[in-house]
Amino acid sequence: MPDLALPDVSLHYEATGSGPPLLLLAGMMSDGTSWAPLLPLLSQNFTLIYPDNRTTGRTTPWDAPASLEIYAQDALALMRHLGHARFHIAGHSLGGLIGLQILHKAPERVIDLSLLATAPMRLRRNISLFENFIAIRRSSAPEDTWLRALFPWLFSTAFYDTPGAVDEAVAASLAYPFAQSTDAMVHQLSALSRIDIDPLCGPYPVPVQALLAEKDQMIPLDQAQSALAGADIHTIADAGHSVHWDAPQEVAALITRFAKR
Repeated sequence: MPDLALPDVSLHYEATGSGPPLLLLAGMMSDGTSWAPLLPLLSQNFTLIYPDNRTTGRTTPWDAPASLEIYAQDALALMRHLGHARFHIAGHSLGGLIGLQILHKAPERVIDLSLLATAPMRLRRNISLFENFIAIRRSSAPEDTWLRALFPWLFSTAFYDTPGAVDEAVAASLAYPFAQSTDAMVHQLSALSRIDIDPLCGPYPVPVQALLAEKDQMIPLDQAQSALAGADIHTIADAGHSVHWDAPQEVAALITRFAKR
């Protein structure tokens, strides 16, 4: 359970596998453990490095300054600390925007970038959505209420067809000892709402692919396709926003093939 001491934060990260370095960047409210479905599929081909972004997981303090640029600086410092001059990146949702910020800030460090269920877009609706989840968490509603409201936005309808899947996911989320607190969620949302999208748009100086979910409720497929000029776009059928949970085999295969092209 390594940690990197930076000037204002202790950045927790994990590393596993062997091969060329692949930096995995988690999405909003998530930490490095969110990559669990892909780890056994990618670790045979890559050295996987997956940090807990500020405000999440075991990175402390939870209320350290946060912004897209700071997230990118943390990731670059981590890869420099580990001795990786150049590396592949895969980022989910907010993690994809962090990847685009790294590409904007230090293109010479990036071999290629895989964007999972993300695109450089301004969607006020998503900010409002997270604000509603925060309101539920701060209300007197049962602890699992906000999670049951969140999951339809994350997973495909097939997830709900599996008996017990929702209850198991809720129980696992509530039992996770490093889950993001409500206050940390507010702090991260503030950083997300200040993102400047314009520098993240193409054309891109390195190969970029986008793995977009056909049934993504947060990142609508048609809008994402329009926002990703210059990227190699793949549509994952019957998948929701948590595309690497709905279709881990297909996502892992596309990331691997793209890196080995």
